[in-house]
Amino acid sequence: MTGDQRRAERQRLEEADAQDVPWRRWGPYLSERQWGTVREDYGSAGEAWSSFTHDQSRSRAYRWGEDGIAGVSDDRQRLCLALALWNGHDPILKERMFGLTNVEGNHGEDVKEYYFYLDSTPTHSYMKYLYKYPQAEFPYADLVATNRARGYQDFEYELLDTGVFGGDRYFDVVVEYAKAAPEDLLMVVTIHNRGPERAPLWVLPTLWYRHTWSWAGGTLRPQLRAEAAPGVVAASDDVLGRRWWYCDGTPELLFTDNETNDERIFGSPNASPYVKDGIDRYVVHGEAGAVNPAHQGTKASALYTLALDPGQSTTLRLRLSDAAPPELDAPFGTFPAVLDQRRREADEHYDAMLADDVPADERSMMRQAVAGMLWTKQYYELDVERWLREHGAHPPARSALRNSEWFHMSVADVISMPDKWEYPWFAAWDLAFHAVTFAGIDPTFAKSQLALLLRRTYLHPNGQLPAYEWNFGDVNPPVHAWATWFVYQLEQQTTGRTDRAFLENSYLKLVENFTWWLNRKDVDGRNVFQGGFLGLDNIGVFDRSAPLPTGGHLDQADGTAWMALYCQNMLQMALELAKDNPVYEEQALAMLEHFAWIAAAMNQMGDTDRGLWDEEDGFFYDLLRLPDGSAVPLKVRSMVGLLPLAASSVFELTDIEHLPDFRAEALGFAARHESIAATLSDIQRPDRPGARVQLSLFSEERLRRILARMLDEAEFLGPHGLRAVSRYHAEHPYSFRVGDAEFAVAYRPAESDSGMFGGNSNWRGPVWFPMNALIIRALLNLYLFYGDSFTVECPTGSGRQMTLYQVARHLTDRLTSIFLRGPDGTRPVHGGQATFQHDPHWRDLILFYEYFHGDNGAGLGASHQTGWTGTVALLSQLFHNVSAEALFEGGRRAIGRRLADQMAEARQR
Repeated sequence: MTGDQRRAERQRLEEADAQDVPWRRWGPYLSERQWGTVREDYGSAGEAWSSFTHDQSRSRAYRWGEDGIAGVSDDRQRLCLALALWNGHDPILKERMFGLTNVEGNHGEDVKEYYFYLDSTPTHSYMKYLYKYPQAEFPYADLVATNRARGYQDFEYELLDTGVFGGDRYFDVVVEYAKAAPEDLLMVVTIHNRGPERAPLWVLPTLWYRHTWSWAGGTLRPQLRAEAAPGVVAASDDVLGRRWWYCDGTPELLFTDNETNDERIFGSPNASPYVKDGIDRYVVHGEAGAVNPAHQGTKASALYTLALDPGQSTTLRLRLSDAAPPELDAPFGTFPAVLDQRRREADEHYDAMLADDVPADERSMMRQAVAGMLWTKQYYELDVERWLREHGAHPPARSALRNSEWFHMSVADVISMPDKWEYPWFAAWDLAFHAVTFAGIDPTFAKSQLALLLRRTYLHPNGQLPAYEWNFGDVNPPVHAWATWFVYQLEQQTTGRTDRAFLENSYLKLVENFTWWLNRKDVDGRNVFQGGFLGLDNIGVFDRSAPLPTGGHLDQADGTAWMALYCQNMLQMALELAKDNPVYEEQALAMLEHFAWIAAAMNQMGDTDRGLWDEEDGFFYDLLRLPDGSAVPLKVRSMVGLLPLAASSVFELTDIEHLPDFRAEALGFAARHESIAATLSDIQRPDRPGARVQLSLFSEERLRRILARMLDEAEFLGPHGLRAVSRYHAEHPYSFRVGDAEFAVAYRPAESDSGMFGGNSNWRGPVWFPMNALIIRALLNLYLFYGDSFTVECPTGSGRQMTLYQVARHLTDRLTSIFLRGPDGTRPVHGGQATFQHDPHWRDLILFYEYFHGDNGAGLGASHQTGWTGTVALLSQLFHNVSAEALFEGGRRAIGRRLADQMAEARQR
């Protein structure tokens, strides 16, 4: 293997970053569900699911985006390429993924298909995807009816449960893309008949333009038309210019227009007979007049009619290029060589990033996790002001319509999504976790994602970050500063360069958001914060986004911890910026003082002004402040009480040697305020004076009490990570009575039995990766402060003592074990699904779910939410061949630095 081969993908990234070579222009930016989203909600009741249904999606042109199977598009989603299929039995073409709406699923919305992201490089120079398509009629009606009839206590009814895959009667459809050049995309479709009989299949790779031309202010109408050369389609529009689509073999070329079938949807006449569902009607229903005999339109399919014997495979080849037929007279001549080279370069790229000792099963898991992150990018466009006007509102006038106060938002970007089917929209705190994982994959993309929500087109003029599409004005945890500092450090260690412009721009915008939190989420100015929802859905006794049935308000342990961490991260950034600009020294002092006041308030004691620490239980709780001035702790042992651990950061005193005024002012501030002096009394270790300081919300004694609960297998420590709610509440539910109503929280290791905040999310027991990752980061920081002399029992009661570094590694091993094959040959993530556990065509395929069963690790919730679950790749990579001493040596501060060292060493091999 030559150095050039090893560096091929890295070179493409450098060309894209430094020379604007458009290696990232084409990618998997197509949604997997555009129907049923807020963007496509045209009703007046705010019910997106019923406004635009799956049944309408084949016939109705979208307003803001497109969807498809294994699809790609340019980064403005003008031209789209995806796959459609028909098995001869389905009532419709399989053009997009099917799933249940929120009211149809007994545990909320859920995709009911089996597809897997197998590979992708950061520039999408190579991508691989697998879809499993039944040979019998797809059980659309059965899935809806059976799930709708089930309750909260019942399991979901999955596609495998219907029996449609019985006897292995299905096709494995593998789609690969390879870039011969930035504007030259090769597509390979390989179909395997896994069944025992000969089976027909109609395969329709489909090229189309997103509908932009008839909306107000739309662009000129583009065109697709058949060329004289067989199997060639010419594409032209006023943005991308000219493209040619080459289809190998002799497929039948079918053309229609990406226009709504008004007759079917609205009962009104069509302006043209050639509408969006024309190809579906031609293939499935035999309507010859549904496609354009002039072989032109804005949507085209290459129809391949196949019949495969048992075990037989066949391959189809296509190419979308900016090279015209005279320049590319043999479009498939170099095809095999290019495809093989890109496959090899992808292998070499990831081999260079992974430690040599990573076992094969774990390497496969990590690669699929990264592929899921990369495939889940999506083009996202929404002009809220236009959306409101089209719904009869007139911004900036106040309106009852959702998001009416966000009329400034006008966005069109490629964004890392939580999930392109169930969550095909960004969420602020999800995106921060995505960026942290992307920092080890594509630092430029990671930075661009963090910068997005801080732009004036996203960030509200009042400083609030948009939360998520269903309600931009809701509140997600403020983790952007943490992610920004992490990404900045990782890039510095990996490349040796510091992107000071990125850091400074982010800091200035984050100050606006920080100020919004101070002004809006500290009700009585006591430095204890609320926040409401904070992304944790139904974790609490009450709906934290709604008025409390008791009146008053909640002082939230998690909201306050998030703000303490926010202060620490802003302090870290300000100290870094102060190296070049003394203006930031004052900013650093301000952030230190904010943190100190928050830490003091959180730990106050007394009858009328108590803090959030409960001395009796040795835990942090939310505090219910009643209208009469009294305060009641809500004693739910949940992730809310563990989050204060995350607000711990370690600083090298060498970082402030060049800032003597900062040090003097900080000491003076502590001396002037007795409560602050008490709070900061433990920031230095007496056995190592002058080496490091720690900012946290707890003393050493309180830390030990929290860890004793957290590492207790009868409480938080599950076989596969930290549970969101203590298992203690399985036998001891917490309840709170208001009048005749009782509100309760019990441990629920799998799906929630509460519909408090939607039916598809459960923070009452399962394992969630983002929270576990934050706790692991905190343990590593605390280890840097306390060193080897601080040990705890892990698990609690086992008699086994561990350093905090060893605890962090132990937690990581439990988390990664979810996806790895155990001694019995099964993967916990697949639970009791025998097909996934044992079938050779399924057993190596991994789904990265939204959350995981608190007792057995089975995947739950959204099955493709690789987004923040993708942090497993980062955690797994971190701890290979890393000793506690190596982590501690030289003052390495956090996960990012060790990972960066490992990546740099690997790249030099």
